[in-house]
Amino acid sequence: MNPTEEKEARELIKKFVLLNALRYGGKATQKPVLGKLLGEHPQFRRRIEEVAPIISEIVQEINALPLEEQKKIVAMMWPEVLIEEKIEEKKQLPPLPNAEKYDQIVTRFSPNPDFVLHLGSARAIILSHDYARMYNGLFYLRFEDTDSKTKKPKLEFYDAIREDLKWLGCNWDAEFIQSDRLQIYYEYAEEIIKKGNAYVCTCRREDFQEKVKVNQSCPCRILSAEKNLLRWNRMLDGTYGEGEAVVRVKTDLDHPNPAVRDWPALRIIDPKKYPHPRVGGKYRVWPLYNFSTAVDDHLMGITHIIRGKEHLTNQARQEYMYQHFGWEYPETIHYGRLKITGASLSKSEIVKGLNSGLMLVLSPRMLF
Repeated sequence: MNPTEEKEARELIKKFVLLNALRYGGKATQKPVLGKLLGEHPQFRRRIEEVAPIISEIVQEINALPLEEQKKIVAMMWPEVLIEEKIEEKKQLPPLPNAEKYDQIVTRFSPNPDFVLHLGSARAIILSHDYARMYNGLFYLRFEDTDSKTKKPKLEFYDAIREDLKWLGCNWDAEFIQSDRLQIYYEYAEEIIKKGNAYVCTCRREDFQEKVKVNQSCPCRILSAEKNLLRWNRMLDGTYGEGEAVVRVKTDLDHPNPAVRDWPALRIIDPKKYPHPRVGGKYRVWPLYNFSTAVDDHLMGITHIIRGKEHLTNQARQEYMYQHFGWEYPETIHYGRLKITGASLSKSEIVKGLNSGLMLVLSPRMLF
């Protein structure tokens, strides 16, 4: 760039950095500033290598200033823009917690394709999508379809969910299907067993629950990692049948919530009785929700999870697993349950009502 072009670039960048800093409590980040610059001034797209260092320099300079000093500079140099920004801020979502920690914000919507989406799903979709776009981040669609017995996925619902997201204007940057990722879950199951932080439990479910209620461990918990790996291979090769063995993640047996204590991570599902609609009878050991979700959120780099308060117990479970692997748990935002007078937004209740002929289910598209 010649001196005139560099001067113009610096002035624009300083303006965008200051406005970004004011929006996020006095701390600007580089990527949104670069996106704003290239979006509004496309002539700089061919000069990214030249403007990127300038952005980095100015971000450091502005972030070193107190918030009040940043406001004074904007008020003096671009007062009209400051007014516009204040109006715009009122219409925007509040900032994500600790967004400045991450190079890129990544969110996800992760439905079980065992049913169509309903109005309650729309909130999670829109919030996750819009926050990703607000930070020039990534939004993923992940089908969590690892239960072919009690919440059996159906092929038609994969496409129905995709169509609903498109109708909402929430296009995703990448798609994942958990039934394609079984070998990944097996690798992490074996690793956590080797570490001694999980074990294969062959106790009757009722016996295990009786012990855990009184803060006692079952006999399987104290077995060596070698013995548990042998049991794990027996789960895979068919030695154990459905209901005869389950992998449990070790937690605190004194945890105040019994549901958190040594929660089940992987179990056996009879592949002949309950074939999966996508992979048939290829697999017999399947991860439960908390295990597959925890692995995927880490591997996919999810930075912020936006979901209902009913998942607070799931977070407590997953945090133990993250500690075992030495991972950092994503930021979480839990909202309250959405209610509509005279209607239920609980998927289980909707399914019961639909099966009994008492209820008509409406997807988000059918409400408008």
